[in-house]
Amino acid sequence: MSISVAVSGASGYAGGEVLRLLAHHPDVTIGAITAHSNAGQRLGALQPHLHALADRTLVDTTAENLAGHDVVVLALPHGTSAAIAAQLPETTLVIDAGADHRLESPAAWEKFYGGDHAGHWPYGLPELPGQRDALRGATRIAVPGCYPTSAQLALVPGFAAGLLEAHDVVIVSASGTSGAGKSMKPHLLGSEVMGGMSPYGVGGGHRHTPEMEQGFSAAAGEPVGVSFTPTLAPMARGILATATARVKPGTDAAALRAGWEAAYAHEPFVHLLPEGQWPSTKAVQGSNHATLQLAFDEHAGRVIVVCAIDNLVKGTAGGAVQSMNIALGLPETRGLELEGIAP
Repeated sequence: MSISVAVSGASGYAGGEVLRLLAHHPDVTIGAITAHSNAGQRLGALQPHLHALADRTLVDTTAENLAGHDVVVLALPHGTSAAIAAQLPETTLVIDAGADHRLESPAAWEKFYGGDHAGHWPYGLPELPGQRDALRGATRIAVPGCYPTSAQLALVPGFAAGLLEAHDVVIVSASGTSGAGKSMKPHLLGSEVMGGMSPYGVGGGHRHTPEMEQGFSAAAGEPVGVSFTPTLAPMARGILATATARVKPGTDAAALRAGWEAAYAHEPFVHLLPEGQWPSTKAVQGSNHATLQLAFDEHAGRVIVVCAIDNLVKGTAGGAVQSMNIALGLPETRGLELEGIAP
């Protein structure tokens, strides 16, 4: 079985990571590789680590160049995927790694992104309750944002099990600079980032906030509000999310532990670590794995869950490939067996 896959946005971090994973996928043949401003350039000049594809030439990101493939991955800025996807056949599996199709609420889209809402596609986070059923056979998939991936993996088990209150949810996450994309920005220069940390999107303004609330609310069966603060860490890859929520009366540490253990006992990529061992971004770097640990702060009546992922793999490209496998009926782990690296 050979599945032809076209990848747009191939000169960026997300598109390059999709290509890195697909290059090792035994069932995939990589078709068109597209870009916008970098069309016409040799891929190896922009993604020098992709040796097997280095001599491929980037073509323009158009529906015509993407058509004729079994799968199309759109690794494009928000607001640009919907128009291209609308021109591709319904029989083509289109995977949007951007934000265009993640949110169910048009009002939330207009508030946080602006413009017209493109609609909601099946959400590519298989570990959420019931989500694999929504992905099987799907021809349109929205890949979650990197911050919402780590936050939802951290807290959804508690909401789904009825252990957490729906109010006063606080998430503080540290991300590597690749989460901001490949475009040159002065505040992301090495001399600005190295040796320090800084917050951004403070005060509820980050665009991933409604996506987190959407996932938590679905799991809880009632509206859940979130206070989310992202920070920029002096590293290229990784997210370390610290998520806290109030526990319901009568819930103790054992019940919390049991809830998360039950949720992830059979997951191939999400791991609740042994008690006393805490997640590290370095331990999941380059892999599709997520590691978690939790603690019960009895004094504050809160659970604290820490989750580590690689924002470019489990947070983007790995989620896309994992969801593709499920949609096409392939083994879920196909092409994603890479372990982390150390040191």
